[in-house]
Amino acid sequence: MKQKFSKHWKSSKQPRKQRKYLANAPLNMKRKFVSVSLSKELRKKYGKRNIPVRKGDVVKIMKGKFKKKQGKVTKVELKKSKIIVEGIQIKKTDGSKVNAPLRAPNLQIIELNLEDKKRFKRMKKIEEKEIKKETEKEKTKEIKKELKEKSKEKK
Repeated sequence: MKQKFSKHWKSSKQPRKQRKYLANAPLNMKRKFVSVSLSKELRKKYGKRNIPVRKGDVVKIMKGKFKKKQGKVTKVELKKSKIIVEGIQIKKTDGSKVNAPLRAPNLQIIELNLEDKKRFKRMKKIEEKEIKKETEKEKTKEIKKELKEKSKEKK
């Protein structure tokens, strides 16, 4: 029997195979597919470009009909790889309103929901690493300045 999904699949030019890979992926991998890019401030703070979105995160819509609108994530549908944001609704032909499902690449996280202890610890650890990197960079700059000054004094 042929396997439905392979982790060893590299890539293909054919869109049908790319869609098949995304559609048949297990949920633990689909979690990574709903990763949303971080805002510039959060990017600088945590030193990460994107992170899987969670219920409670505040996001800004970057593309599409609802561009530049902000809202809180109310639901993340892993099976469909869609995100539902509070206050973003589409009007149906019968007049009723329905929540609009959005794709992760069209969003940007403005504020993280750190109520989850695991996520809080992980982000705290990343933040500490980023602070260490910055202090190391500053130390190396200071050392380079001192070396330049010493070399000038010798001349």
